[in-house]
Amino acid sequence: MKPIVSFTINHLKLLPGIYVSRKDTIGAETITTFDIRMTRPNFEPVMNTAEVHTIEHLSATFLRNHSVYGEKTIYFGPMGCRTGFYLLLAGDYSSKDIVPLMVELFTFIRDFEGEVPGAAAFNCGNYLDMNLPMAKFLAGKFLDEVLTNIDDAHLEYPE
Repeated sequence: MKPIVSFTINHLKLLPGIYVSRKDTIGAETITTFDIRMTRPNFEPVMNTAEVHTIEHLSATFLRNHSVYGEKTIYFGPMGCRTGFYLLLAGDYSSKDIVPLMVELFTFIRDFEGEVPGAAAFNCGNYLDMNLPMAKFLAGKFLDEVLTNIDDAHLEYPE
């Protein structure tokens, strides 16, 4: 079998950042898939499922309610390796195009107070697996260490 493109990226050189993973055309529409890499693969500990789950709930809620990107958000969800998330947007975008959106998103998560949306037995299949304090910590870390003054090394996949 032919390897999928994301498995051809050198994960030993991959830094936390925002990357265009792929672009697909469906009819006349382009769907851009972003790799939102929050931890450095194979160098840093992966995120635990509770904070990944919390970030997923908060991000999906934020993005689907966003005044500009709400109608363009196709999907936001975790990577199986627990080093980041995939964001699929309708439209042809570069990594730089969504930096302001990612700053808004991770600021929202870092500053979030209250009940996590959808974190109840009625709404979620594993509602007890949530960790808001750690999700807020990781969002702040990603903001401070990656998104603030982001450069090309954190926006373009390594060779």
